[in-house]
Amino acid sequence: MFKQSAQHVASYYAATSAAAIPLRPTLEGRQDCEVLIIGGGFSGLHSALRLALAGKRVCLLEASRLAWAASGRNGGQALLGWSCDMQPLEKALGLERARRLWDSMRWAAAELRALPQRHGFDIDYRQGSLWAAVQQRRVSQLEQARIEAEEKWGYHALRLIAREELSEWIGSPRYRAALCDPEGAHLNPLKLAQGLAAAIEQAGGRLFEQSRVLDYRETASGYVARTASGEVRGDVLVLACNAYIDRLDPALASRLLPVGSYQVATAPLDPELARSLLPRNSCVIDNQFVPDYFRLTPDRRLLFGGGCTYLGGIPKDIPAATRPYLERVFPQLRGVQLDYAWGGHIDVSMKRTPDIGRQGQRYWLQGFSGHGVLPTLAGARAVTDAILGDTELLALYQGLDNPRFPGGAWLAAPLEAAGKAWYRLRDLI
Repeated sequence: MFKQSAQHVASYYAATSAAAIPLRPTLEGRQDCEVLIIGGGFSGLHSALRLALAGKRVCLLEASRLAWAASGRNGGQALLGWSCDMQPLEKALGLERARRLWDSMRWAAAELRALPQRHGFDIDYRQGSLWAAVQQRRVSQLEQARIEAEEKWGYHALRLIAREELSEWIGSPRYRAALCDPEGAHLNPLKLAQGLAAAIEQAGGRLFEQSRVLDYRETASGYVARTASGEVRGDVLVLACNAYIDRLDPALASRLLPVGSYQVATAPLDPELARSLLPRNSCVIDNQFVPDYFRLTPDRRLLFGGGCTYLGGIPKDIPAATRPYLERVFPQLRGVQLDYAWGGHIDVSMKRTPDIGRQGQRYWLQGFSGHGVLPTLAGARAVTDAILGDTELLALYQGLDNPRFPGGAWLAAPLEAAGKAWYRLRDLI
């Protein structure tokens, strides 16, 4: 599946940020470091920054460009929690230990607000998120989530918005109610990645792009990763490749299914029309099994996504595939010009639980299942704390069971696609 590239895909983010994206060097020759990180998405970048600031000699290798994959293409919604929600975490860990993971997610939300100010970069950060119900029978799910957040996780910020006042938040007749989270947010993910990269370099970390790792091996003195034009030796190895782990580590790859995901960005909208779509400028995701999600950009475009393909492909005509869903939510945008359309792959684990762990001095972060803006930061904290000597958070993640997908490399995707087709049908009934 892996395809190396010297350029970012033609997304809205890349098109509007191209002048601010420097080209980092390709690895040439031999390098030595304390922590070797493979993968230049959020997981790798957050880990690299935390370790570099702690005084570690860090070297990060990215096969294409930093944030070339999901970290630079996603919907930009920084939502508290994980793709699996909290129930599987509580079942695996118990209430007290699951609450410690929830507290780490609260920390990640606060840290994400602070990082741009601390290091002097902008990410178009806007606070406020909505989790909306399309079907009346799923309104109760929102209220149950609010009660559970208060009683189990000590989180009292959520507010249920009834249909009568929902027009003050979303200019669409599609939704029955929504749960407002003031600590959720939306942002430009590619700007976040580039800001992190600059901060890493300022702290002394070394970043290499277009440096695909062909293989790695454990030696008596640590780990050695080999590229086409060089190699890096590190005392500690962090694998942060996510959906693009491919053959680099077959055991980790077997626990992931790369799922295609795609979205569009409209032409800039009239100011009054844009304001009427999302009067309070919150981002929105619904609670269907395959959800729609959308938000406004600072230049008044509607960024809209929701389609996914469990067989891994991306539609040839993304605008045509997405337009019916966009116009279903906002009929007033019928025929709107779509300036950008792009897709990519997310790293889905079988239970949608994060797969973060350690074996000796080899660490990994993956399995964010399409919900990674905040979870990657929370996961990076667990891994970097462990590297620096505190294993408490990492032990919680290691208490989660992430099995291989059934069917192996050939049958996993078709089996998963069949299961998801059933859940899509349930959404429509």
